Amino acid sequence: MTDQAAAVLAPPPAAPRLPDTPCPLSEANAARGRVQSLRRLSVLVPLYNERWTIGPMLQRLLCAPVSLELEVIVVDDGSTDGGADVVAAIAEGDPRVRLIRSPQNQGKGAAVRRAIAEMTGDVAVVQDADLEYDPHELPRLLRPILAGHADAVFGSRFAGGERRALLFWHSLGNRVLTTAANMLCDLNLTDMETCYKAVRADILRELRLTSDGFDLEPELTCRLAQWGARIYETPVSYRGRVAADGKKTSLMDGLRALWRLAACRFWDTKFTDHTGMYVLRSCDRAKRYNRWLMRQAAPFMGQRLLEAGAGIGNLSQMLTARERLVLVDHDPLYVEMLRDRFAGRGNVAVLQTDLTEPGFDAQWQSEALDTILCSNVLEHLEPHEQVLEGYCRALRPGGHAIIIVPAEPGLYSPADEALGHYRRYTPEGLERVMRQAGFITVHTRQVCKLGAAAWRVNGLLGRKNLTPRQMLWFDRMWPVMRAADPLLPWRGMSLICVGRKPS
Repeated sequence: MTDQAAAVLAPPPAAPRLPDTPCPLSEANAARGRVQSLRRLSVLVPLYNERWTIGPMLQRLLCAPVSLELEVIVVDDGSTDGGADVVAAIAEGDPRVRLIRSPQNQGKGAAVRRAIAEMTGDVAVVQDADLEYDPHELPRLLRPILAGHADAVFGSRFAGGERRALLFWHSLGNRVLTTAANMLCDLNLTDMETCYKAVRADILRELRLTSDGFDLEPELTCRLAQWGARIYETPVSYRGRVAADGKKTSLMDGLRALWRLAACRFWDTKFTDHTGMYVLRSCDRAKRYNRWLMRQAAPFMGQRLLEAGAGIGNLSQMLTARERLVLVDHDPLYVEMLRDRFAGRGNVAVLQTDLTEPGFDAQWQSEALDTILCSNVLEHLEPHEQVLEGYCRALRPGGHAIIIVPAEPGLYSPADEALGHYRRYTPEGLERVMRQAGFITVHTRQVCKLGAAAWRVNGLLGRKNLTPRQMLWFDRMWPVMRAADPLLPWRGMSLICVGRKPS
C-alpha cells in the first residue's frame, strides 16, 4: 500500500467535526425507521389432529396482550379428528382467525410455508396447535423486533424460563442439533429447535424454504443466518409433552434435521430467490478482493464521500472513518438494512434514491461531496449518461467520481443477463461517457484477467448464478489472480475509472 493510500484509509487523528445532518443526531442514532410501520402480527398455526387443544389454544391466543393488530392463520394439514371444524366454528365468530384446509397430510413445514404465502402481517410467529408454548408470552418475543434491534427472535426454553423437566434423550438431542446449527451457521443459540420463532415478515417472505416436515426449524435458522438477519433470543416458558400426550417428533426427525443443516450449509446454499440479496451476500465473501479494491480507490477519496448503490454495505463498512459518509440505494430493503447496520454513527446518513429519476442529485447538493463511489452499479442503469451527469453536478469542483464496472462486451453472458446488466464496458467507451458527463478522466485500470477466463467458461456453460462458494474461492485465489494480471495477454473482467470534476 502506498503512503498516500494508507493516509486516506487511516482514521483521522482527531475526532472529526460532525457535519450538518438532514435530521437531528438523536434521529440518526435511532434504531430503525421502519419500526412505526410494524402494525400487524400474523400468527401461523400448523394443525394436525389436535382437536382437544386447538380450541383452548386459540382462545388464549385471541386474548393475548399483543399491541399489534392480530391475524391468525390456521392451516389444517389433513386432520382426521375434527380439529378443523373446531377452528371453523371459532373463525365464524372472530374475523381475526382464518382457516385454510389441506386435503392431505404433508407435514408441519408444508403447513407453515402455506401460511407464510397467505399472511398479510408485518411480523410473523409460529404457534403450535397445542399449549406447549403460552401465547401470553408473545409480547416478550416481539419486544426486540418492535424496538428495532432484531429481525428474528427465538423463544428459548433453556435460557432461564419456567419449563417442565424434559426427557433426557429429547433434551440431549436438542443440544446436539443446536450445537450443530451454531457450528454450521456461526451462531450462539441455546435452543434452535424452539417452535417460537418471530420473524419480520418482509424477510420471511424472501427466504427460500422447502422443508415439508419438522426439519423446517433448522432450515429456517440456517436461512436467517445466511440472510444476515439479527437474531435475538428471549426466555419462554415451556410445558412439554411426551408421546402419550400427542408429541409427534421422533429420532428420525432429529436425523432429518441434521441432514437439512448440512444441506443448507454445504450444497443447497441458495437461501433466497431475491437475486440482488443473494448476489450481495455472495460478494461479501470476497473480503480480500474488496479490501484490495478500496486500496486502489483510496488515493482519490476525500473526507465527504457518497456511495451510490451501497447495497447491504459490503464496501461501506470500510469507509466509516470519513468525516461524512452518505449511503444511497433505491431498494427499501437495502436502505433499512443500511440504517440498521450503521445506526449510532453520527457521520453516516442513509438515503433512498432512484438514480434513474431526473434530478436525483438534488437531495445531495447540501452535502458538499468531494467523492462519489459507484461500484458495480452503472451497468444496471439504462440511462448511464444521465446518472454520470448527476454525479458531476453533485460533486464540488475538484471532486472525484470512482466508477467500477464489469469490462469487455465480449464477455456478456447469461449470468450478466440474470444479474440485470445492460452492458459491459470497454475502457475507451467508459472514458468517453465520463467526458460527456463533464469529467476529466484521471485514472483507468482494467483488472482480473484470470477472472475473465473463468467468466467466459461460465458463459459457455450457460451458468447464471453467482454463489457464495464461487465468491469464496475467488477471494482465496485473488492473490494468485492479481499476480497473474501482468503476465497474461488478454484483458481483465473489471474496470476502474476515476473522473475529476474540473475546478
